[in-house]
Amino acid sequence: MNTQREQLIQTWITSVLGSDQFETHFLAGDASFRRYARIKLNNKTFMLMDAPPEKEDCGPFVTIDEFFAAHGVRVPKIVAKDLTQGFLLLEDFGDVLLSTLLNDQTVDDYYAQCFKQLIQLQDIDGTAHFPEYSYDKLISEMELLTDWLLPALQIQPTAEESALIKRTFAILANAALAQPQVIVHRDFHSRNLMKINDDTELGVIDFQDAVIGADTYDLISITRDAYVQWNAERVYRWFKMFYDLLPAASKQDRDFEQFKKDADMMAIQRHIKILGIFVRLFERDGKSGYLKDLPRVMWYLLEESKPYPELQPFMHFIHTTVMPKFTAKYGQYEVVA
Repeated sequence: MNTQREQLIQTWITSVLGSDQFETHFLAGDASFRRYARIKLNNKTFMLMDAPPEKEDCGPFVTIDEFFAAHGVRVPKIVAKDLTQGFLLLEDFGDVLLSTLLNDQTVDDYYAQCFKQLIQLQDIDGTAHFPEYSYDKLISEMELLTDWLLPALQIQPTAEESALIKRTFAILANAALAQPQVIVHRDFHSRNLMKINDDTELGVIDFQDAVIGADTYDLISITRDAYVQWNAERVYRWFKMFYDLLPAASKQDRDFEQFKKDADMMAIQRHIKILGIFVRLFERDGKSGYLKDLPRVMWYLLEESKPYPELQPFMHFIHTTVMPKFTAKYGQYEVVA
């Protein structure tokens, strides 16, 4: 622990809370230089975000949090901030992640609540506030597959295969851009939504990468979560539930079949990206925890691409060239009925 940093934290919180009688409990970290600590004073708790300015800029977090809060999104309220030192004191959402509450009995109700909140989020005009999920961005995300997964499997595509991959990525990027463009959280899944005491709404966290993109993206994040799987029939029922909530403008010239295809195409773009990200987290960053989820993501890709003829040449490459080496290295997904 950096004792000088601890001292700065101590001093800042004392000045913010007007007392030095608080307890500090640091929480286990994840994929960044940010740290979180629960601050307890009397019977009240807060969450401290410690983001050393030379490593992390918490400016975007603050801007988006305040914008979302002003538009009724259930994000943590900012109690105090000092961007120069990289400290934020936030409302404490507790420890109950939605992922811990989901089972066969509860999931429909919770997802109905998620969809309602998503529609509210998409209803906000964010065009002037968020970057576009551009063609180049969508393509560069999918290229994580060719930059990380293929080399990890020692696969060097031929010129013909490379051209095929390129064409398929273009189909998927264009499919995303043809959909209604709205605010996209980008990580709207069961580990970033929280059950807050006495609140009917779920708390939304980890939103600092929000963009303007396809209206099916966040729906996919939650219903085809990389960490939890539901059967396909049920997922399509949720798609319908979400589709019915969409504003009329988003359903114009877009019947449910088209919406379903939009969602599948968006899902496939995302699975391709995630396969690359999970491998990169291991190969580059030494984080092996995500490797166990790789076979599930690959299974999603194989399943969801089946109805679409335009994806079959690429999927043939995946089946024949990638899968033998993939299963040998990362294992096979055991399907949940």
